[in-house]
Amino acid sequence: MSSIPADLKYTDSHEWVRREPDGSLTMGITDHAQEALGDLVFIELPEVGTHVAARKPIIVVESVKAASDVHAPVAGTIIAVNEALTSEPESLNTDAYAAWLIKMTPDNPADVDTLLSDDGYRTVSDSG
Repeated sequence: MSSIPADLKYTDSHEWVRREPDGSLTMGITDHAQEALGDLVFIELPEVGTHVAARKPIIVVESVKAASDVHAPVAGTIIAVNEALTSEPESLNTDAYAAWLIKMTPDNPADVDTLLSDDGYRTVSDSG
């Protein structure tokens, strides 16, 4: 089992979230997700300024196995996307916790508190 950083929050659909000092959120997919997907070959990122609804698909990642949606962990507005991933999607396979996908401003910062802790996520990811 890969390591699951304790300082992040998680969704049961295998996204991670890090609260930044300015109140914004940085989001990516977990190591479990990238392992399940296999070698990533394409990532479709949303536009900066897009408002997203919680738990709705916002990003498409394609691997040699399949395409998969990445969901917004909470509702908010996208303030940055990791453009480097469009030319180097495989960097997510190298280090899923360093290769962030988007940064967003949450509509309600308290929504992050409803996400899973590392222990809660470990239970979800161990069960499949």
